Amino acid sequence: MTIKVCVAGATGWTGSLVCKAVLASQELQLVGAIARRQAGQDIGQVLGVGTTGVRIVESLEEAAKDSPDVLVDFTKPDSVKARTLAALSRGIHVVIGTSGLAAADFEDIESHAQAKSLGVIAAGNFSITAALAKHVSLIAAKYLPSWEIIDYAQADKIDAPSGTARELAEEMAKIKRPEVGYPTRETVGHKDARGTSIDGTQVHSIRLPGYVIAFETLFGLPHERLTIRHDSGTGAEPYVHGTLLAIRKVTGIRGMIRGLDKLLFD
Repeated sequence: MTIKVCVAGATGWTGSLVCKAVLASQELQLVGAIARRQAGQDIGQVLGVGTTGVRIVESLEEAAKDSPDVLVDFTKPDSVKARTLAALSRGIHVVIGTSGLAAADFEDIESHAQAKSLGVIAAGNFSITAALAKHVSLIAAKYLPSWEIIDYAQADKIDAPSGTARELAEEMAKIKRPEVGYPTRETVGHKDARGTSIDGTQVHSIRLPGYVIAFETLFGLPHERLTIRHDSGTGAEPYVHGTLLAIRKVTGIRGMIRGLDKLLFD
């Protein structure tokens, strides 16, 4: 069956490429495009792929009139949760690519998804290679006692840490908490210099011009170190394949899955 898809953030950095990929797919159908910019225009004309008959609208309420099966959200942290809950209340499965949500937000979303017997797939990073880096980091955490995470992004990224780093830290805590040589709360000087603690893992966010999205999981042992690093390029293309995979999978689950690696390896 054809899966009907609505994309929120349809004219954005990642959302625009996801729209193009859905339009090019034989098994997916783009039926909704949500964006503040260029509302009222045909999404195909805006993206330079020709007329599609899908008009850009500003709200889920307008887009839901075409009965999408799946909402894909690549928007902003301040709107994604409300839109996700609204979609679930309308019987729409959700794929979340927007970062900035906390663990409590995901717990609330999962509760609503379970209550509605719908699926939600959320990932801080839909890149296949980023999912591999996360997966290998989780394997290493089973055998190594101590680690910290550094995430990098451009200067104008509004959330910190990144969704990728937050997701990784929370997943690593399910394995165990890292050993700490000296309690960070007892640090002499500026305690903030040690980063923020997410479920026991110290996470450091770098936000500077010239940087693109990347993360490192640093493991330390006496006389040796292990670094697992993922670097994104300057385009959003790496996130498209993983998003399409999530769209195809989400209608078959109930509740929420966090992390593209869960689709690839579980």
